[in-house]
Amino acid sequence: MPLHKIEWTGHRCGWALWNITETEESLAVLAQPEICPNDIHSPSKRLEWLAGRILLKKLLENDGLTYEGLLKDAFGKPFLDGYPHPISLSHSYPYVAAQIDSQTAVGIDVEQPKDKLLRVAHRVLNRSEAEDAGEDITKICIYWCAKESLYKIYGRRGLTFSTHLHIQPFALDHHGQLVGKISAPDTESLINLGYWVEKDFVLVYTKTQ
Repeated sequence: MPLHKIEWTGHRCGWALWNITETEESLAVLAQPEICPNDIHSPSKRLEWLAGRILLKKLLENDGLTYEGLLKDAFGKPFLDGYPHPISLSHSYPYVAAQIDSQTAVGIDVEQPKDKLLRVAHRVLNRSEAEDAGEDITKICIYWCAKESLYKIYGRRGLTFSTHLHIQPFALDHHGQLVGKISAPDTESLINLGYWVEKDFVLVYTKTQ
């Protein structure tokens, strides 16, 4: 049961990461009573779907709560059935991540640093971010994940990553903190983020109290 990591940042606030090595049948048992929909055909997507539900179950169980299911709002943002806790999910097979908070909107993102990010970085990063990242694929991946996390926190459509989502330049380490800013037409806010780098993936999550 590869629960790769779980970290609690406060009361009813935490995130977890799963490294999928199981069969679908094994994950299906752990995800009960949730059943993966038949219209999800990709084997890896089915595994990601199940692992995400398992992570949410574990995060809720830590606080003595029972997972009742997952729904989506009008913008496709997931939320818990029966609980007000904001959540976020991310997957980059074989990794799946989830975050939960008692009241603050959260965003989490896991990605694998691959060369394709170099080809799309100009669409995601603004000038100062691009100058800071250079050709460093790990830094670019952190910027990417951080902006994905901010987008999930915002929870609505209509944002351009290079224009509305900003990350302050940072010194690269295995673990660290980031300062993000959402500059949307209807809101402007600073968001504290944390990042975690391993050989095969980068993860960025919302820092909550």
